[in-house]
Amino acid sequence: QVQLVESGGGLVQAGGSLRLSCAASGDTASIWSMGWYRQAPGNQRELVARIPRDGDTNYADSVKGRFTISRDNAENMVYLQMNELKPEDTAVYYCNAMTWRHYWGRGTQVTVSS
Repeated sequence: QVQLVESGGGLVQAGGSLRLSCAASGDTASIWSMGWYRQAPGNQRELVARIPRDGDTNYADSVKGRFTISRDNAENMVYLQMNELKPEDTAVYYCNAMTWRHYWGRGTQVTVSS
């Protein structure tokens, strides 16, 4: 079992920045990839960014050049630095960990005002 706890969401004006953090605990040695997803009202949950234990990161086209995902394997943390935020980035952001199955955090709200 893996437990994930997100933090760092909030309200920010367009053009601003936020940094999300996710702390993983439990069977963290079995995690091979971590990432961030988001879900806006009325929309499906979508991938924002993903970072494997070894390998290249990947990003949704809508956030490339603005968001950066990073990972601290020693501390079992994953971060999402979000710059140049836009109102369309407003959503609940979920931390995800992949082992032989997906694990999810409870989510953190990000609201970008215009």
